[in-house]
Amino acid sequence: MLGRIGRFNKLAHISQPSQLAFRRCLSQKHVEILGNKYPVDEFTNVTPSIISKIPLRLHTKPSHPLDTLRGLIEGHFSDFSHVSSFSPVVSPFKNFDELSFPKDHPGRAVTDSYYVNKDMMLRTHTSAHEVEMFRKGEDKWLLTADVYRRDEIDGSHYPVFHQVEGARVFDATPTGMKEVMEDNARLEAQLSRTNIVIEDVPHISPTNPVQPGHDPVFSELVAKNLKLSLNGMIFKLFGGGASQAPLRVRWIEAYFPFTSPSFEVEVFYQGKWLEILGSGVVVQATLDTAGVQNKIAWAFGLGLERIAMVLFSIPDIRLFWTEDERFHSQFQSGKITTFKPYSKYPACYKDVSFWLPTNSTLHENDFCDLVRDTAGDLVEDVKRLDQFVHPKTQKTSLCYRINYRSMDRSLSNEESNDIHGQVVSELKNRFDVEIR
Repeated sequence: MLGRIGRFNKLAHISQPSQLAFRRCLSQKHVEILGNKYPVDEFTNVTPSIISKIPLRLHTKPSHPLDTLRGLIEGHFSDFSHVSSFSPVVSPFKNFDELSFPKDHPGRAVTDSYYVNKDMMLRTHTSAHEVEMFRKGEDKWLLTADVYRRDEIDGSHYPVFHQVEGARVFDATPTGMKEVMEDNARLEAQLSRTNIVIEDVPHISPTNPVQPGHDPVFSELVAKNLKLSLNGMIFKLFGGGASQAPLRVRWIEAYFPFTSPSFEVEVFYQGKWLEILGSGVVVQATLDTAGVQNKIAWAFGLGLERIAMVLFSIPDIRLFWTEDERFHSQFQSGKITTFKPYSKYPACYKDVSFWLPTNSTLHENDFCDLVRDTAGDLVEDVKRLDQFVHPKTQKTSLCYRINYRSMDRSLSNEESNDIHGQVVSELKNRFDVEIR
């Protein structure tokens, strides 16, 4: 499932390997990840800065906010199997095809995902292991992992983030239906004792249909079980004390390639609606691929950073990756603590304007990856200020503003100028642009 909802909801043309990938593959023969060497080719676009993050596994670091949040979720699903050990290197088939992603889905594009080569990539979601878990015969499981997507640079987006995926499987038999009904009654009784108000939508509808071959009554019961299970988890994370106003939760119909019916969930927290997870009844093709017969299942997925930034009041997603003890000393395992900023260092804004060469394939995510590779987490955000085509030459001009700001110290103007100079130099070398 998807931690950042809506990212994969629309179809788009799948672009060819980028200019950045092509140039990188000419400069090296192998990419090494977790001790394994992979040959590069025209699809290779995974960068050194991304590879350096892979061994860190923040979701397993004691006292880290992401580990604490993972523990709270696992505590709610205490009778589920808990897994967090899979390698992020998977095949595109495992990441997309096993989950019924269309061939023209935008997530497959090299502009959106990190490819080790044409045969291997970094997983874009924890769902990449869904078939694997079902195939093992697990009927109740949670899987937590780091996932990778090429993205913009700002305070709430990062190319590496963490997801929790959960699923429950029932026998598609009268005995299984009885089990669901009994569990629904148990969960409803528990939820009735909490201070929660739920805005629901029908469990199945013409616009959010039951799958062909599924018993509509059974599918509706399974969807209800999913909602009840997640409402309880949401209350555990966001509910607060009994004296507070009721927690407001609303369910929204959604579309995902791997579930039907499908839902998104929002929580009204600190004065605004927060989108937190996607979920639904697993498409039967996924269970069939896993060799699971005569079963029906639900699944959900959520992004840990999105929730942790709200619960811990963490203002910048880069802080999850800092090694500064002023950050880490504020947190204890199992406790949600409000982050206290230790400083706000001044920003250093630098602009770069350039002409693209004819037939350039430069994508904005290529530019962001270049900036990350060169300046790392010293960059707070990147914004495109201008784009135009010269009426005579038909050349395209782009202008970007890069905000250099360290989380740990003040950057001198001289230092930021030096870093920016390296960015400009790399831009010219990799993409043959003409600096304006």
